[in-house]
Amino acid sequence: MTTPFFAVAVGHTTEILLTLFIMLAAAKITAEIFERLKQPAVVGEILAGVLIGGSVLGWVAPSEFTNTLAEIGVIFLLFTVGLETKPSAIFKVGKLAAIVAVLGVIVPFVAGYLLMLAWGAANVQALFIGTALVATSIGITARVLSAMGLLDAPTSRIILGAAVIDDILGLIILAIVSSVAEGRVDYIEIVTTIALAVGFTAFIALVGAKVLTNFAPTIERLRTSDSFFVFGLVLCLGLSVAAAYIGIAAIIGAFLAGMALAEASEKNHDMHKQTSAVTEFLVPFFLVNIGMQLKLEVFRDTSVIVLAIVLTILAVLTKLIGCGLGAMSLGWRRAAQVGMGMSPRGEVGIVVAQIGLSLAVINDSLYAVVLFMAVATTLIAPPFLKWLFATEKAAKDDVDSDDAGGIVAQGDFCKIG
Repeated sequence: MTTPFFAVAVGHTTEILLTLFIMLAAAKITAEIFERLKQPAVVGEILAGVLIGGSVLGWVAPSEFTNTLAEIGVIFLLFTVGLETKPSAIFKVGKLAAIVAVLGVIVPFVAGYLLMLAWGAANVQALFIGTALVATSIGITARVLSAMGLLDAPTSRIILGAAVIDDILGLIILAIVSSVAEGRVDYIEIVTTIALAVGFTAFIALVGAKVLTNFAPTIERLRTSDSFFVFGLVLCLGLSVAAAYIGIAAIIGAFLAGMALAEASEKNHDMHKQTSAVTEFLVPFFLVNIGMQLKLEVFRDTSVIVLAIVLTILAVLTKLIGCGLGAMSLGWRRAAQVGMGMSPRGEVGIVVAQIGLSLAVINDSLYAVVLFMAVATTLIAPPFLKWLFATEKAAKDDVDSDDAGGIVAQGDFCKIG
């Protein structure tokens, strides 16, 4: 691991503060540059991580601290997204989201598996690479859609719903593949995990949201300052821990916490402002950390470069095709929105690769290939999402402009079909 240039010159606390300063400053400076270039800020923040990481300037090295900070950042990002997502809106697209998720899992997994077999990889290696292509990093897409003010667009709801299902399906596949790698398949453990994951998600979405909506006035009467906001933070962390214990990603728990509070927080504007302030501070660490994970030196081998590029192209195309087919009833443009929205792999693909590495199933070269694919898909998706959602963005701006003048308008942004 590369040693940051300041690590030997300062104490531990000062080193942490300097790490925070460099990561946040680099993220915001590059985000500003990319915004002025009319490009998604999220791309600039990821590239900031590549720049300050060990591959270029070597100012900050990935560590347990930066990884933890990044995880907290994406947890609060998904909590904020959840606050903008009412359960009723997700249920309206539930069937379509399920079709999108299933096809978006099957197509990438099979394609990744067959590619690696054709490349000469062992069967278990091919299984792990296929698994790394399955799960979606919804944090990247959510960040882009949130910045455009389009979290309540029809296709955004489909993407969010599909991502939750996608995560559960990805968990099941990972459990099976890990068992195969260890020379065993524990069916009881797999079935138990599936039941807990589905039961937890359904309970929070169906029951938790109604209970919290009825309980909201009581929370607001508490004597604690900003009681609703504090309760939201506690719920976010609590459900994140519960999700992790069950075996699904902590970010799903955070998303469900926000969604459970969505109805109740609709009249509490301070809640959204306060949560947004926390998110704006923490999320850049998540994005910068993704860029910092990329080690450019491993790509001195031409074969590694070629495989990384081929796998990245396959990763984007399989989500576009698989998820796009599931949403084709909405028209090709919205199908493309869904497919591209499900394309980023981010930290999810990296986690799968890390598990494969820890089990000695994949080597450093394959790990680097998956890492490249995960980072590249997070960089590729935002500009295309901005272009694909341009019509919805323009329609929303028109609605906002009309509302400001006292006119209520409905357009393409407000409905499906």
